[in-house]
Amino acid sequence: MSDYLKELLKRKDLLIYLVTSGLKAQYRNTFLGYLWWILDPLLMGAVYYFLRVIVLGMDGEYIGAFLIIGLVAWHWINSSLKGAASSISGRSRIITQVYLPKAIFPFGVNLTQMLNFTFGLAVVAIFLAAYQIIPGSRLLWLPLIMIVQFLFLAGLSLLVAYLCMFIRDIDNVLSHVMRVWFWGTPVIYEVDRLDEQYHFIFDINPAAVLLISYRDVLIYNTAPDPGKLVLIGALSFLLTMFMIYYYHLNEHKMIKAL
Repeated sequence: MSDYLKELLKRKDLLIYLVTSGLKAQYRNTFLGYLWWILDPLLMGAVYYFLRVIVLGMDGEYIGAFLIIGLVAWHWINSSLKGAASSISGRSRIITQVYLPKAIFPFGVNLTQMLNFTFGLAVVAIFLAAYQIIPGSRLLWLPLIMIVQFLFLAGLSLLVAYLCMFIRDIDNVLSHVMRVWFWGTPVIYEVDRLDEQYHFIFDINPAAVLLISYRDVLIYNTAPDPGKLVLIGALSFLLTMFMIYYYHLNEHKMIKAL
């Protein structure tokens, strides 16, 4: 496994290429180009603001900032897992001709979406300023929450990418799973709006813990739950290491599957 990790580190130039090409490919050949990095979360926020506030009449404190934080954080989760599904199987022609550590491709997708998240934070900053919210010292928690989310998605991305090589139907099922997960996560609604008997769903949902943590530090200037973040981070790290080890053992099977 140590040799496999060294091989991944040696391929850092490939990782950089995957990230830069992934960022460029998202809005290539569009009229507005990279401006979509800002417009995309703004338009998502406008759609759900209309749905929740105008159609359903469910206003809330700092509702614009609340929605945009949830949507930007969820976009990282959704895009990473959907992109990871085809990150290896979609490059079968190259991978079968040249040896490359397969784990680098899901990592590249996750890192690309993390950078997209940082662009989304610029939109979050605009909404915070509009509501005259000035984050305090709790903002120091933000990098830690991002690291935990990266680890969480790294492990899941490796798992999804591996499964999709052998069971291609998972790629189609994943969109439905993500839709259910979206509504089971407080992306556009507050936890308190659900009956207390259902709050356990958010306690066992890592995405819910992460979204609530972002809002705590950015809007409410309160510290997130460190115990939950440490638990998610530790389990995610173990899953990531296990998947890297599993990739190392099964590289030959993966090539045959492609």
